[in-house]
Amino acid sequence: MTEHLDVVVVGAGLSGIGAAATIVRRMPGASLAVLESRDVIGGTWDLFRYPGVRSDSDMYTLGYAARPWPGEKAIADGDDIREYVRRTAEDTGVRDRIRFRTRVVAASWRSDRARWELTLLHRDPTATGEWHEGETGTRTTITCSFLFGCTGYYRYDEGYSPEIPGLRDFAGPVVHPQHWPADLDPAGKRFVIIGSGATAVTLVPALAKRGAHAVMLQRSPTYVAAVPSRDRLAVRLKGRLPAPLAYRVVRAKHILGRIALYEYARRRPAAMKAVLRNAAKAKLPDSFDVDTHFAPRYDPWDQRLCAAPGGDLFRAISAGDADVVTDRIDRIDEHGVRLASGGRLDADVLVTATGLNVLVLGGIRLDVDGRPVDPGRTMAYKGFMLAGVPNLAYTIGYTNSSWTLRADLVANGVVDLLQRMRRRRTPVVTPQAPVDAGPTAPIIDLAAGYIRRGLAQLPRQGARSPWKVHQNYLRELVLFRLDPRRRALRFEPAARRA
Repeated sequence: MTEHLDVVVVGAGLSGIGAAATIVRRMPGASLAVLESRDVIGGTWDLFRYPGVRSDSDMYTLGYAARPWPGEKAIADGDDIREYVRRTAEDTGVRDRIRFRTRVVAASWRSDRARWELTLLHRDPTATGEWHEGETGTRTTITCSFLFGCTGYYRYDEGYSPEIPGLRDFAGPVVHPQHWPADLDPAGKRFVIIGSGATAVTLVPALAKRGAHAVMLQRSPTYVAAVPSRDRLAVRLKGRLPAPLAYRVVRAKHILGRIALYEYARRRPAAMKAVLRNAAKAKLPDSFDVDTHFAPRYDPWDQRLCAAPGGDLFRAISAGDADVVTDRIDRIDEHGVRLASGGRLDADVLVTATGLNVLVLGGIRLDVDGRPVDPGRTMAYKGFMLAGVPNLAYTIGYTNSSWTLRADLVANGVVDLLQRMRRRRTPVVTPQAPVDAGPTAPIIDLAAGYIRRGLAQLPRQGARSPWKVHQNYLRELVLFRLDPRRRALRFEPAARRA
């Protein structure tokens, strides 16, 4: 007999563990399984192991609302975040519901049974590393009433590697941060990091701290802002208020501060540019060309701002242990990089911090009664359900704040729906797209390269609620909890879809 579950969560990373913990806490009687394709808990925070890997959001909002962040660092190391997620899974009972090395390859909605039929691929016991396309294993089938995708938005098996002339000619190691070799010792080596995003901004000072000389080679500059490594308010409140109350106070401060910063940047971009430029200039040597290397042409938050805890990137540059070069690559040769300007950068190790490959819903093939579903051609209800697709939710976080703020909203929104379905005895809920949706845009509204490359895969958002993601936690908190426009959702008994 085919196993049936009330809810299946796909993914045991930060959002998947949070979603499962929310369901266990609020619906303890629900049958639940978490399907994880890898061997371990942690998702992103287990996959990325490059030197210095850390959060780029404060942990008071990247941590779960119901699970106060226990550390003192506002910007936490990857190891600490991975342990936090693992402990959450253990302490909430979610750990026992995880089925590792299990990938969902297809999900078919069956209206006559009001349930999803999932095709699972169980990895061969001898296989190692990340899953790759075409990998075989044992296939099984289970069914569930509700499917909840918490798979992130990028491929784990490979990062984005553009064609770089001569890259194969380089004599030393060429490393992508997504698959950092555990035995690579940076001490005494010259690194050239190709890229200018959050990963490069993290790697450069971390490598310098480990005895390497690191150069960040970028085609165009990125906004980098120094942020405190520790939160002074959190330190002051420690021992003076009960820990849960102190956490809520500090969390609220960060939520409001992020919203205010974002709104200021979008409404007064020239002023925000000046603030970021002057802050960088104050932390760098007088001879450093800030306008060339840290003053992008685009407005702040057209792409995500990069955080430098304690100004670590600026300190490494000032100390002479790191540098930034803004130029284009002419060609890679045996010993380093020839630049379009005629200069060169000698290197012992090249790091291609060139981004991610977008993958929506973990690449699961979806169909509704045999009709294939293309998320990239589908409207998104409140940024977490697909129009015309019953009993399916997914998590995509904020681009201007921490991922978990929105993941928590979505997890609680899903439980609200499940409880409402039970009360009304309507086991099927389907978002109904408006007849005249008007202009649409991708659900992730960044101009980053990896988003532009993956636009065709991303669900669409409209111009008005409930079809728009507002990138404002407080506004969405109200919309998720109090929004009366649930008429966009159709609740039905199973018999009506037979």
